[in-house]
Amino acid sequence: MDRAKDSPMAQPTDRDATFHAGEIVWQERAGVDARMAQIGPRVIREGMSDEHRELFEKLPTLLVGSVDPAGRPWASVLAGWPGYMATPDAQTLRVDALPHPADPLRAQLAVGAAVGMLGLEPQTRRRNRANGTIIDVDAAGFTMHVEQSFGNCPRYIQARRPRWVDRTTAALEPARVLGPSLGAAARGWIGRADTLFIASAAPPEARGMRSGGVDVSHRGGRPGFVTLTTGVDGGDVLTLPDYPGNNFYNTLGNIEAWPYAGLLFIDYACGDTLQLTGRATIATDAVALRAWPGAQRLVQLHVDSGMWTPAAMPFAWSEPQMAPQLAAFAVA
Repeated sequence: MDRAKDSPMAQPTDRDATFHAGEIVWQERAGVDARMAQIGPRVIREGMSDEHRELFEKLPTLLVGSVDPAGRPWASVLAGWPGYMATPDAQTLRVDALPHPADPLRAQLAVGAAVGMLGLEPQTRRRNRANGTIIDVDAAGFTMHVEQSFGNCPRYIQARRPRWVDRTTAALEPARVLGPSLGAAARGWIGRADTLFIASAAPPEARGMRSGGVDVSHRGGRPGFVTLTTGVDGGDVLTLPDYPGNNFYNTLGNIEAWPYAGLLFIDYACGDTLQLTGRATIATDAVALRAWPGAQRLVQLHVDSGMWTPAAMPFAWSEPQMAPQLAAFAVA
């Protein structure tokens, strides 16, 4: 991949150190740029608040976004008994866990690598973000220097309660490489999903700056909110709605600046994970949006490759309580 040629944007502007150029483009399109220029610096901090530190330290799972050597974002999930994460200070997050050997994140854990993290507690719908750079890696885990930290609202999160399950035997089944065509089993899983996580990244030249980096975000909807079609190259294309959010436009701004993304689906019954990565596009066609009531635009992922990992998660979750905001988006 020729990064310089593929990146549609030049060096991020210095208009606001909080947001990079891609994010500002979408804020301007939505007419919220002036407001975000004032709100952003107050909400997006250079370190974690005490409330954010408390949440990370008690979570059993952690969502992580990373970028592989080809520039493709991947969304991953780590798990462990609560307490495997620690925050010695507001700008340090220590994680005593490592991804599955087949997870693309395993190869990205290196000093200096940009990563994005999302701490999400499904049963309470709390979620906080922490983005930064890896400063240490060892046999037990890694440490991140936090450069951005901010909270998110509870919208669109399905409430679930985790229960620890020993999946040692099931985990012996090897991971499977997928894509660009996913096959019937993966397609069926995606068609039933009510939750996913999306990783995106600023362009390479911005990843070392405070206004850039890697991000991982939550997306939720009614089962079936993600659809699949076949692209002109024969590969699968996933389409998901973009509902109203916090107006930061982190994900859309990253895609604007660097048109690639990664998706993570978790099977909340058996603990399997499905990770996909590929080229990302954004659609605003009014006719297409009719199929997604409440959506302001659509995000499409043109699958390049993927990984299905059986029994990757040592948890089973309760049946979901659907996010109340989704009731307004029901198809008539």
